[in-house]
Amino acid sequence: MSAAHQLVVLIDPVARRIDGESVRIAKDVLCAGAQAKICWPEGPQEFAKALARRGGRRTVVVGDDQALLRAVTTLYRERELDRGALALVPVGSADSLELARTLGVPLGAVAAARAALEGTGRRLDLLVDDSDQVVLGALRVPAPHPVRARPAPPTVWGAARSVLRSLVRAPAPVSAAVAHRLRVEADGVLLSDLDRPVAGVSVASADGLAQVVVHGRTGERTRAAARAVTISGPVGGFRYRADQIVAGPVRTRTWTVRADAWELVLPT
Repeated sequence: MSAAHQLVVLIDPVARRIDGESVRIAKDVLCAGAQAKICWPEGPQEFAKALARRGGRRTVVVGDDQALLRAVTTLYRERELDRGALALVPVGSADSLELARTLGVPLGAVAAARAALEGTGRRLDLLVDDSDQVVLGALRVPAPHPVRARPAPPTVWGAARSVLRSLVRAPAPVSAAVAHRLRVEADGVLLSDLDRPVAGVSVASADGLAQVVVHGRTGERTRAAARAVTISGPVGGFRYRADQIVAGPVRTRTWTVRADAWELVLPT
């Protein structure tokens, strides 16, 4: 029996809580089409153990973008990403499945489960930073949200919301008051320095290289393709958003492309 017809199915606990019916449908379709070992991990340690015991079976993750990211990160750190393809059955809220949509995974439980059974593995790149964190999609360093006068002093929660709003917005032309001072290097070539404020930076992997775009304050863009990109900020550091996760502040960070590092099963 081929690996495609021997599955280990990891069902994320968040998916079970959010949409138990889609989880049940996915499980029924997968079990009807293959010899499937169903795992119900309750936490990161159980999730990692289930991955470690998958053997030669095709691994199917039932959950949202973060469940897929957890699987890829775990396998990367164990240096086992090359031991077979991963498949995803997306289950979660719409905003938690943006990566799945971008990668081309069907969003319906039935269509995604059938793709996991019948699809073909496609090699994809990874971005890996110097803290061993993995990025499957794109990362963005947007400009800080401008501070506006308020009739009352800002609360802690209000400040946090302001930071999050700034992180989800795409870079756009902004005034100097809300621009970043960032040093951006692509394979050692300087694209921007701290003395030239920018509106933001975006990075995505494609064709084995990091595609870097520095967004200028007045709409201009500087582009480069490189194997590694390093972004440094001022003393207070900078925040960034990668695969919907907000991280930082950090003073400097380097992301390196791992070409064809993992394999995702997609519809044929």
